[in-house]
Amino acid sequence: MKFKPLLAATVAAMALSSTAGAANPTPAKNVVLVHGGFVDGSGWQQVYNVLKKDGYNVTIVQNPTNSLADDVAVTKRAIAQQDGPVVLVGHSYGGVVISEAGTDPKVERLVYIAAFAPDKGESVQTLIANPPPGASVPPILPPQDGYLFLDRDKFAASFAGDVPKDEADFMAASQVPWGVEALAGAVTEPAWKSKPSWYLVATDDHMIPPPAQQMMAKRAGAKVTEVPGSHAIYVSRPDAVAKIIEQAAKGVH
Repeated sequence: MKFKPLLAATVAAMALSSTAGAANPTPAKNVVLVHGGFVDGSGWQQVYNVLKKDGYNVTIVQNPTNSLADDVAVTKRAIAQQDGPVVLVGHSYGGVVISEAGTDPKVERLVYIAAFAPDKGESVQTLIANPPPGASVPPILPPQDGYLFLDRDKFAASFAGDVPKDEADFMAASQVPWGVEALAGAVTEPAWKSKPSWYLVATDDHMIPPPAQQMMAKRAGAKVTEVPGSHAIYVSRPDAVAKIIEQAAKGVH
């Protein structure tokens, strides 16, 4: 992957994020969760349960994952339904969606969960073009009619290594087709340049290499938490994921 931003750009992004965080200390009660590719919003259920128990208003976006423009439009409709400031959360490809949709004035904070955090002009396609040496190669099958799937037999090992086998098998069997057009969707103005962000790095991720996650988080000036877990950490460690979301909601650094 190409994650070698200039030092000056990184410092500037971190400064912007820190300034934005200081300007938005008011707690937010509205949380909008955005899923990534190959899955749907149902994987957020345990995170949803924790957040609801703790008094948050939670909305789960069901993106069609046909194109970035479509997914941003669906996410913005969910944001529009909220009655106050929003914490916008994205997992994996959902990080691209929130980077584009997060410029909405209702969004005060961003949370990336083992997610792509692209800069202006970047897409999933450009970010994964050159994986770092030694990185796992996700078992993505050749496109079918413009959509992608993961090899079912390799799904658990690459995506959900710490999820119970029966649940990982179900996730593999119920994959949502991920549009090639969505992978090519480029961000126009990343929200993390003007909004404070938090990032959970899944240290056992075999879909997005942890070093790539760390680089994107640093570039965005995000408050970083590292947690042992697979790419499906939002399923296997809902407690850790909910914790970082609540930190963002409270503006805790």
